[in-house]
Amino acid sequence: MSDLATLETSILDQIAAAGDEAALEAVRVAALGKKGSISALLATLGKMSPDERKTQGAAINQAKDKVTAALAARRDVLKSAALDARLASETVDVTLPLREAQAEAGRIHPLSQVWDELTTIFADMGFSVAEGPDIETDDYNFTRLNFPEGHPAREMHDTFFFHPKEDGSRMLLRTHTSPVQVRTMLSQKPPIRVICPGRTYRIDSDATHTPQFHQVEGLVIDKTSHLGHLKWILHEFCKAFFEVDHINMRFRPSFFPFTEPSLEVDIQCRRDKGEIRFGEGEDWLEILGCGMVHPNVLRACGIDPDEYQGFAWGMGIDRIAMLKYGIADLRQLFDSDIRWLSHYGFKPLEVPTLAGGLSS
Repeated sequence: MSDLATLETSILDQIAAAGDEAALEAVRVAALGKKGSISALLATLGKMSPDERKTQGAAINQAKDKVTAALAARRDVLKSAALDARLASETVDVTLPLREAQAEAGRIHPLSQVWDELTTIFADMGFSVAEGPDIETDDYNFTRLNFPEGHPAREMHDTFFFHPKEDGSRMLLRTHTSPVQVRTMLSQKPPIRVICPGRTYRIDSDATHTPQFHQVEGLVIDKTSHLGHLKWILHEFCKAFFEVDHINMRFRPSFFPFTEPSLEVDIQCRRDKGEIRFGEGEDWLEILGCGMVHPNVLRACGIDPDEYQGFAWGMGIDRIAMLKYGIADLRQLFDSDIRWLSHYGFKPLEVPTLAGGLSS
């Protein structure tokens, strides 16, 4: 019995001296494991007489209970100490600003934002979106749009042509999104109401021109459309896009091979200290071209000009983005400068709506 008391005292001292949970677990295994010291004493009970088993069994089990209780108590102390140490080493400075959520960290490019804005506006007017390939045929890009042979736009200084095919024809990078209008008229029967946003390409590069840029064109074909409808659509678009209650517009005669009559459109603005404000002032700024679809274009696309008529317009998405958001150099739109995008970009969840505001 004196040996049992000595063993118990030794184990309890080891438990008290354990500095962490790993050391405590080692003491437990040494005492209560399959080959532990107390487990070994319990294994000898079977060889004892009934009287010895009764006396020594009670003493051994009592020692086991004391060791088990001491282990549990020490484990609680060690866990509490570990938690205190962790809290002390992992303190959070609550005075620091909150980190930006991942969903808020990125930015929508101004061109993508403007693309969504104008799509939202024209969709509200009942227009659908039509798309087409960037690589086009000369027929769709020029011939069916009433461009005569020898027109300057067909020459190499304006258009990116591919190498000639065996039959002498050449594919090209579309110079405008008008081929999408052609494809729409060839594949759909009037009435037609579509907008055609997309990338376009011309051999030109300076502060206001890039070899690749973006356009949006609109097309309406039915039996009764006229210039009054065209003016109303453009007026409502400009009011909604520039987010003003009223804006004056000026329509000037012009020439485009694919429209007759053709018009250039200016909008009212005020230039002040490097800024342009729309819907006020006495200045004018040209933003787009438009007109009634030329009968030759309708005829080339399989539509009878004696039964149907329509109008079309086109504008640069890059240009109206620069005007609305005060971007001075067109080339900045394509520089991939994160600092510039952080300034001019839009948060991912700021989806443009007519009710909530296009660019709020």
